[in-house]
Amino acid sequence: MSKTTKLFKNENGLSTKELLDIALKLAGLKDIPPDSGVIVDGEGIKRVLFGVDMDTPELLLARELGYDCVVSHHPRVTNKDMVKILEEANINKLYKLGVPKNRSQKLVQARANELSYGMHVSNSRRSESAAKLMKMPFISLHNPADVLAEKKVQDFLDKKFDGKENVTLGDITEALEGIAEYKNSERKPVIRVGSKDSYAGKIVVQMAGLTGPGAEVLKEYFKAGAGTLVMMHIPESDVKAIKEQNIGNVIIAGHLSSDSVGINQIIREWEKHGIEIAAISGIVPDVAK
Repeated sequence: MSKTTKLFKNENGLSTKELLDIALKLAGLKDIPPDSGVIVDGEGIKRVLFGVDMDTPELLLARELGYDCVVSHHPRVTNKDMVKILEEANINKLYKLGVPKNRSQKLVQARANELSYGMHVSNSRRSESAAKLMKMPFISLHNPADVLAEKKVQDFLDKKFDGKENVTLGDITEALEGIAEYKNSERKPVIRVGSKDSYAGKIVVQMAGLTGPGAEVLKEYFKAGAGTLVMMHIPESDVKAIKEQNIGNVIIAGHLSSDSVGINQIIREWEKHGIEIAAISGIVPDVAK
């Protein structure tokens, strides 16, 4: 536990709203994304149990161990507009690469429609109902952490390779271990499309957008000039489609490690406000083991 977690700057603790507002401000978000939010309100929070996937077992664990609030990274909110994050994130990122919004919108909406089928039948109130029954303050923080992760990794790679020519995929995977979460993870960054000797070209980090945008959208990134996409995860079917296109590369930095890059920034910010936080359920530490 760091010194900041022992000294409460607010002896009365923080509310769930205040915790959420701090995370949103840190990520540069003005509005609450539809994949995030306060599920059960709470006041006087001093001890938080934070994990990548938090459900009923973790809520019970938090109560048993005396925590005041549970935070899940992966969405535990019920919001029909969640797929809009996928649409907006990819449309805006592709626009910066020169793709007209009307073109990318068509491609992204096809993937959003596909995701809507699974969301429509999911048991989305499972953990919510348990938290309400237990009166356990509960927050879901997905997009803010992903936005922070994407920015940190993009800025890191931009600075690392600024002005350097002939950067290869091997250079990128090696460089990523300069970020603690990737160095500490058991699942190291891997090259899914290309080889360690492949030239990287323009490096685009694609991590904030709910989930993978699908093969057709990913191929549009390469058509627009991206040379290498650095992502959290990718299905084998998308890898096959990109290999057939044969113009771009894909590096998978790692799912839980990339999630942790964003989560740990939120944790450190909350600690500045005197909150004690235990990181469990897949969060990779941001300090040397």
